[in-house]
Amino acid sequence: MTCQLYLITPPRLEAGFEDALAEALQAGEVAALQLRLKDHSVGEIKRLAPPLIKLAQAQGVAVILNDDPELAVALGCDGVHVGQGDVPAKAARAAIGPNRMLGVTCHDSRHLAMQAGEAGADYVAFGAFYPTQTKDATTRAEPEILEWWSDLFEIPCVAIGGITVENAKPLIEAGADFLAVSSGVWSHVDGPAAAVIAFHSLMRGE
Repeated sequence: MTCQLYLITPPRLEAGFEDALAEALQAGEVAALQLRLKDHSVGEIKRLAPPLIKLAQAQGVAVILNDDPELAVALGCDGVHVGQGDVPAKAARAAIGPNRMLGVTCHDSRHLAMQAGEAGADYVAFGAFYPTQTKDATTRAEPEILEWWSDLFEIPCVAIGGITVENAKPLIEAGADFLAVSSGVWSHVDGPAAAVIAFHSLMRGE
C-alpha cells in the first residue's frame, strides 16, 4: 500500500479556509480529512462543518470528525477519531455503527495500539513524531513503531505530529500507511496546493 495523505484542519478556522481546502484537494489525492476544530464550540462546528464535509466528500475524501461519535453521525461524517482521553474506542464503535471508520490515537504505545485494534479501530495513529504547533504533544514516537506495526498487523497506521515535506521521508520509509498533516500543508510557504504536490512526490519516492 502506497502511503497516502490524511489532512487535518487547523484547530480554529479562519476566513477563507474553505478555499484553501478546495485548493489542496484539487492538487492531488487526499485519503481523508479530519475535522479537528478544537477551538470552536459544538454550535460553531455544526455551522462550519457541513460545507467542508460536502466539499471533501464530493472529491471522494473520507471525512473524520475528532472526538465526538454522536456528532460525527449527525453531521454525516464518514467516521470519528478518538483520543485516549475521549470516548473509549469500543463505545465509539457502538455509537457510529459498523459502517463508519474509527481511528484511535495510540501515542507511542504498542499496547494501546493492540487494544485499539481489538476494540474495532479501522486505523491506529502514532505520534507525535516531531514537535507540533497544533497541540501539546505529551509523547514522542520513533519511526521504528511504524515498522513494528506494519510488519505484524493488517490495520493501517497513521503517523501524526509536526509532519512537513522536509521531515516526512523517514516515516514513509518506516511503513506509515497515512501521513496526518495539518500546518505542514496549511502553513506551507508556497500554499496548500504546493504542499500536497510535494507530499505526493515524496510518497512516490521521487
